[in-house]
This record gives sequence, C-alpha cells and structure tokens, in this order.
Amino acid sequence: MMKEIDIHLIQELRKQSSKAQQMTLERYGNAVFAQVARLIPGLENAEEVYQDVFIKVFKNIKMYDETKSSLKTWISRIAYNESISFLRHKSLPVIYYEDREGEVDKLSDTEVEETFGHPNPETVQLIRAALRHLPPDERAIITMFYYEEMSLKDIAYVTESIPTTVASKLSRTRKKLYKIIKMLQS
Repeated sequence: MMKEIDIHLIQELRKQSSKAQQMTLERYGNAVFAQVARLIPGLENAEEVYQDVFIKVFKNIKMYDETKSSLKTWISRIAYNESISFLRHKSLPVIYYEDREGEVDKLSDTEVEETFGHPNPETVQLIRAALRHLPPDERAIITMFYYEEMSLKDIAYVTESIPTTVASKLSRTRKKLYKIIKMLQS
C-alpha cells in the first residue's frame, strides 16, 4: 500500500513541480548514486549516468505505474538500464572472469555460503575487488541483492526478468564470485 506522502509526491512530479523533483533527489539520490557507482567505473562517468537517470525519471514520470512497483524500484530500474546502456556504449577496458570449464557449477552451495555467510573485513574487501571482474549485469544483481537488499521480485522487475531466473543467476554469480575470490587470494 502506497503512503499518502508518496501519492502526493508522484502527483506533484507528474505536474513537473521543481519542489517535488528536489524532494525526489533528496529521498532517492544517494541510493541511486551508490547503485550507479557500483556498476560504472570512474566518478565522472558515474555522475554522468546519475544525472541521466534523474533526467529520465522526471521526463518519464507519467509512464510510472504504481501497480507494478514502488517508485524506488522504478527509479532503480531506470538506473540499472542507464548504467548497462552506458557500459555497452563506452568500451571501457575491463577483464571479466569467464568460467570456460564449468567449474562454477561444480561448487557446492555450502562452500560458497562459508565465504558469504560470515563476511569479515578481509572477505568484504575481497568481494569488492572480485565484483570488478564480473560483467555488469551480474555485478548489478549482486549489488541489488546484497547492498540494496532488494527482493528477488524487485530485482526481476528492474532487470525485466522473473524471480526464479534471478534466483538461479544469483546462485551462479555467487559461485563465480567465490571462484574469483579464491583466485585473488592465491
């Protein structure tokens, strides 16, 4: 159920109220910037995408359908799409881990859970470093699930997928991250 304040905010955004736009930036700006910065390398690039996100939000607010998602999730979807689009159009040199031998599938969930279940400061640093070796779509799913604590349903909405697909991709990506962490430790 949407709160009265959210309904009012959306109504005002649809009227292109600058006060409502400012309130939206104050309410969601930090979370959007964090989401974008986790996907986009370089502060200047992240700032550029962040600005593009809110330009698109304010321009397309009339298309927002509150029956499909919360405003926060809708904005997150725009941030995700803008980030992925930016990465596709900018050929930034990034080396991704590729699982050619299918080693990731051989890992047990228990093995992976030992690394992610009880993270210590060293593990957290390794996870951050390992994230850089994932393709943007996989990095996005990990950050949405762990950093933003989004539900599988919300991640599915953001990525235009279904929750079961997100769950299996999350499981596979966690195994991939585990493998990258083990490589970084050696």
